[in-house]
Amino acid sequence: MPLLALALAAANRAGVIQDGWTDVGQDLEGGGQPIVAVDGYYRVRPELMYDFDLSRGPTPSGQIFFPLPLSNPSSHLLDFADMRLRSDLAVYAPGGGVAVKVRVDALDNVALGSLAAGAPQSATSYLSPAQPILVRRAYGEALTPLGLLAAGRMGNQFGLGMTANGGDCLDCDYDQSADRIAFLTPLLGLIWAAAFDFTAAGPLVPRVGNTTLVGLDPSTDVHTVDFAVLRWHDPDSIERRRAAGETTFDAGGFYAHRWQENDVPADYLVTNVPVAITPSQVVPRGYTADVFDGWARLLLPWARVEAEGTLILADIAQASLVPGVLLPHPVTGTQWGGVLQSDIGAPRSPWGVGFDSGVASGDPSPGFGALVPPGAPAARPGDLNGAKGNPPYDDTVDNFQFSPDYHIDRILFRNIIGTVTDAFYLRPHARLTLAHSGKARLSAEVFAVASWALDAASTPGDASPLGLEIDPALRYESSDGFVAELQYAALFPFAGLDNIDVTPPIAAQPAQLVRLLLAYVF
Repeated sequence: MPLLALALAAANRAGVIQDGWTDVGQDLEGGGQPIVAVDGYYRVRPELMYDFDLSRGPTPSGQIFFPLPLSNPSSHLLDFADMRLRSDLAVYAPGGGVAVKVRVDALDNVALGSLAAGAPQSATSYLSPAQPILVRRAYGEALTPLGLLAAGRMGNQFGLGMTANGGDCLDCDYDQSADRIAFLTPLLGLIWAAAFDFTAAGPLVPRVGNTTLVGLDPSTDVHTVDFAVLRWHDPDSIERRRAAGETTFDAGGFYAHRWQENDVPADYLVTNVPVAITPSQVVPRGYTADVFDGWARLLLPWARVEAEGTLILADIAQASLVPGVLLPHPVTGTQWGGVLQSDIGAPRSPWGVGFDSGVASGDPSPGFGALVPPGAPAARPGDLNGAKGNPPYDDTVDNFQFSPDYHIDRILFRNIIGTVTDAFYLRPHARLTLAHSGKARLSAEVFAVASWALDAASTPGDASPLGLEIDPALRYESSDGFVAELQYAALFPFAGLDNIDVTPPIAAQPAQLVRLLLAYVF
């Protein structure tokens, strides 16, 4: 079972939907008539991928690092394009103190050319995907004399987004949210917040009339309580302070506790034959997790330094997924991670340089254990991925996982491993404005990512060095809302990704990526 923790949101995003709690109802203003505000974007992302399997062959379990072309596997060349239409809607009541906010994604990450009607050779139209429209968030906010009360499914972001990330960037793929009731209030120059999360409920059955559902057992629900305190300045205040040559320091932290007494694995595990949900399917769980996260940001008129760190302590008293089969020992997890970001150069400066780094704790067992679904088998030595815990033989899951929308590269962690885990990386970067005319700006950026595994046993090559990736990009953006970015990436893998399970060993080969991001922001 993955030891994941949902963090209390606390970072702000420009736009209708606020991912964090730092606004404390700043967009709720009194007076006037009802107001409807909409923003969002439409994006298209075509890309070419070469040798993402690194030409190193399958792992001992038959895993390949990335799919291969069906007709000519030796070409190692794949292409893909997808799209997304995201709309954030806010409706404000006449008094201005109440708002309802909704996020809707249409054709979310749907592949261009997919679901062609009829034979591919004669396609002239396309079928709608199974879920053409996804309501990601829906929640209400109300200003009271004591503070802001919010309830519903809302965005979940904290700090830099290393642990809790709302997935709001133009190139993000996910959307992290929380079903919660939260209260926030400003006091003594700080923002104080507390929340109760309905993290997971089930099994559920319909009531009479099939209009609503009811949970079959409260002891199987997963709940989380969150507490946060922050010192925070909004973007307008930061801009004014920068213009005046002042330094701004913001910081915050949160604590979250999650628990579950019993579980019904038959309600969520994938099986060939549906399993009837009866009292015999209840498994004792005794799951608890405590999350501690700290964030700090120093803003100078000419520089930014920002950091975040997380510690997760988790315990599963009974990790069995099979009713009636109990394991002799609990499964525990001690997971930690941290990131540092820095930029030298004012936000509107024509140039900028910086240095980022990060680390995610590892686990001395095979495979990286990234984004593993419940019930997945444990990895074998030499595998890329697999479950970290393997009770009763391995009763620890200590690898911390960054949010997959916390992007540090374009190939290794984002597309091959899936996220940053069991690794340390260094990431220098630079940007330069090439041309600026009226509403349009043309700029270039480049960053390099050197990475090492913390536990060599996790790597397929049983070695710590993972690789060096060089990622340049050329970006055109207009203040009208159009963005076009041409991205390139080259991964030079090191010994940790080699295939040492064959004779002679096969060295992992370089991989390349070319991607075009077109975004229409409204």
